[in-house]
Amino acid sequence: MEQAAEVVREVEVQCRERGLRLTPTRKRVLEMVIAADGPVKAYDLLDQLKSEQPKAAPPTVYRALEFLLENHFIHRLESMNAFVSCFHPSHQHQGQFLICERCQTVIEIHEPSLQSDLADIARRNQFKASRQVLEIYGTCSNCRDQ
Repeated sequence: MEQAAEVVREVEVQCRERGLRLTPTRKRVLEMVIAADGPVKAYDLLDQLKSEQPKAAPPTVYRALEFLLENHFIHRLESMNAFVSCFHPSHQHQGQFLICERCQTVIEIHEPSLQSDLADIARRNQFKASRQVLEIYGTCSNCRDQ
């Protein structure tokens, strides 16, 4: 829980420093993504938000998610069409994840050399990458030990 509060504080700082507007709804969606037990889908977030804001509609959540994604405060797991928190919001980086196929645990890794190598490969192939999302599927140590 302390890590979640720290992430929210860091996002607030980043928004102030970068002149971004962290509206109450954007902040609440961020808090819900952080609090989720693993990847969370947009409609699950909408259901949660509706319990607090009955008039909340899909565009409300999607706009908040878009803001959080654009500013690298959360990550989208492409293959799952779900969202996870970024625990390094002060460092602009691409998403690199280890995802357990059994329990759905997601571990964010941050390997700048890997990000750089992938960008170099794209450049060598005359490909201009707009983003990188690396998802590696397998089995986490907890599930392997069971």
